[in-house]
Amino acid sequence: MHIHEVTHLAIVVRILVAIVLGGIIGLERGLKNRPAGLRTYMLVCVGSCLIMLTNQYIYQMYNVGDPVRMGAQVVSGIGFLGAGTIVVTRRNQIKGLTTAAGLWAAAAVGLAVGIGLYEAAILGGATIFLVLSIIHRWDNNMRMHSKVVEAYVELNSKISLGDFMRKIREMDLEIDSIRTEYESTFEEGKHAYIVVLKSKQKRNHDLLFQSLRDIDGVSYVEGL
Repeated sequence: MHIHEVTHLAIVVRILVAIVLGGIIGLERGLKNRPAGLRTYMLVCVGSCLIMLTNQYIYQMYNVGDPVRMGAQVVSGIGFLGAGTIVVTRRNQIKGLTTAAGLWAAAAVGLAVGIGLYEAAILGGATIFLVLSIIHRWDNNMRMHSKVVEAYVELNSKISLGDFMRKIREMDLEIDSIRTEYESTFEEGKHAYIVVLKSKQKRNHDLLFQSLRDIDGVSYVEGL
């Protein structure tokens, strides 16, 4: 039989390929200490592969059913697992979107391997790994030099909010929005704010945050 059909050899090859591709994608996430790492991605990829193998086997052996129906359930169902990796922090930061998208993409790779579409699975797996690793650095660099920056700022009694806003304008920055952070835990006499700043030109965010820390009365600054 052809290797693209469900045979004993095809089953072994497909599961091994799913393990390798899922492991490669998950390794990058694991090294960055993300909620879903090496084992999770392996399981998603292998599980998707097994579901597709089972679907193809039923169709091939009994000549009934739809060879992609079970795979369609994986595409929609994996969203529940991905949603578990997405959290909203106390400061309204959204974390885990990339991990969730990676899990969904890993499931797609597993489905491609499971049906025997090795070329697409290998190319897709390699592309996902490159997006998560190499393009991740480019994306971070782009964000760190954007014209818009969001920061968590704590002010002490030495400076009022109005004085802080004037200092910001003196730095040739525009305050797009500012809101009080009531739920943060900080020392008595301090006030916390979430500030969105706009600059007319690109700036290094690390240097910008340091400039904010140097303002007399600013006790803490953290980029969001």
